[in-house]
Amino acid sequence: MDDWKYGLQAHVAGGGNVLKTPDGDWRLSIPKGDRGAYRLAQLDDYSHLARGSFCWQAPLSIYLRARASSAAIPGTWGFGLWNDPFSMGLLGGGGKARLPALPDTAWFFFAAPPNYLSLKDDLPAQGWLAATFRSPDWPAPLLALGLPALPLLLVPPAARLLRCLGRKIIHQDAAALDCDPVEWHAYSLEWAEGEVCFRVDGDEALRTEIAPEGRLGLVLWVDNQYMKIAADGRMGYGTLTNETGAWIEIGDLEIV
Repeated sequence: MDDWKYGLQAHVAGGGNVLKTPDGDWRLSIPKGDRGAYRLAQLDDYSHLARGSFCWQAPLSIYLRARASSAAIPGTWGFGLWNDPFSMGLLGGGGKARLPALPDTAWFFFAAPPNYLSLKDDLPAQGWLAATFRSPDWPAPLLALGLPALPLLLVPPAARLLRCLGRKIIHQDAAALDCDPVEWHAYSLEWAEGEVCFRVDGDEALRTEIAPEGRLGLVLWVDNQYMKIAADGRMGYGTLTNETGAWIEIGDLEIV
């Protein structure tokens, strides 16, 4: 890959690092460390942009090769497209401040426990996933008015109610992947109007009509954070201990 192919820029926090391997692939790595400190290594093409200026919209296809240092990296990692609904780059490594938005995504996503990232009880919420979210394009100032209600998420009965309401507004689909992420695999994501198809080594892993809309940004990352939106109403967010360093490698990225 070229150093700045597709306008990708590196963003790191907590000792994270982005570099080229001797084979010309990208290696995104975070060091070992205790919980309580955020560690991130990320490539993206949107941190300096307003959401309305994000680079990608359907139809398009993404192709790449990838592998990870472990099948159980504490935190999250992955690659694909999203609208950065919470301006996550502000946690570290810089990024443009934006008002919140509801999530729109199409990506390959790994979530280690205690991550639990599903509003629906019949979808996988942890592990190595192909996943999408589609949300209505509500004005950001309207969503910001709801921020004072966030403390209710700490009260399980209220959180269960909000989770139930959330799945009526935010649509999602996901499928667990049975490939070993430690080994090199070829991943593809085909985003069309009203449909997304995910493939691993050419085999279809998920085809869904829950497709994001609007403009999205490209992101490849590894970090040590977690977010929990559990069915029993327990909510949580924080960072995890890395007993050892962790990395992902990405090669042969193409967007057509």
